[in-house]
Amino acid sequence: MTIRKSFSLVPVLVCSLAGCQPQQGLTAEEASQAKEEMQIGTESQALTSKSVEITTHFTIGGAVEQAADELRQFYQSQWACADVQLSGHTLTVQYGAHGDCPFNSYEKITGTHTVTITKNDQAQVIVDHQWTNLSNGVVEVSGTAEVTWSQADPSRRVQHDLTWTRLSDHRTGVGKGDIVQRPLAAGIAEGFSEDGSRSWDGKSGHWNLSIDALEVHWEDPLPRAGTLTLDTPFDKTVSVSFEPVSAGKIRVTLVGPRGGTFSYTVTSG
Repeated sequence: MTIRKSFSLVPVLVCSLAGCQPQQGLTAEEASQAKEEMQIGTESQALTSKSVEITTHFTIGGAVEQAADELRQFYQSQWACADVQLSGHTLTVQYGAHGDCPFNSYEKITGTHTVTITKNDQAQVIVDHQWTNLSNGVVEVSGTAEVTWSQADPSRRVQHDLTWTRLSDHRTGVGKGDIVQRPLAAGIAEGFSEDGSRSWDGKSGHWNLSIDALEVHWEDPLPRAGTLTLDTPFDKTVSVSFEPVSAGKIRVTLVGPRGGTFSYTVTSG
């Protein structure tokens, strides 16, 4: 990992009130923890977002049972590796039941995904999701989401409650989010943009994240563009930005109170 650290030299003002202490700058340890938490959260979010995208392959405006059957047929035509069961307007998909189950050329998934098409009108589509031990070998995710969109508007609102674990060190997080996702200019096959908010409890405590125009590509470990405002368990607010370095490599820069700045280069996998 390439790490660049810099600090602006700002004089500490003497507080006029007895016992008042100025806020300390962001430390290297705090910046590293923030970067780790965001990376795990991004990887988990991308994994569930991919499975959400799969479940949009049905005709808007028909009966929910018909839409669910269309989705069953799509799964069976694309993923012979998966076991797909249909009951009314609910599908239960077991990835990897019949061999390796690829999402794309560089990762394979396992776990169970239950999809219920709750409403299928032209004005509003509602699909409810439940994941149990969904994994790509890097992270494992369980939880639920309600996803809504319409025929006229390709953006999707995703309200989720998730628990995730990074498999390499069993670092966990439990959180919820309310976000709006839109396909990138090149299409959803490349990735999506995201606005909204997320909050979670992780190794260090509670985190709150405001999301502004993130640009997420499926193959990357972190977004390529956009900004985040992160409220940390350390009572410090951090501004976060992103920059692509090369394929599968993203530079993330965190700027904390009093100008403390840390940059990391993060690689997929």
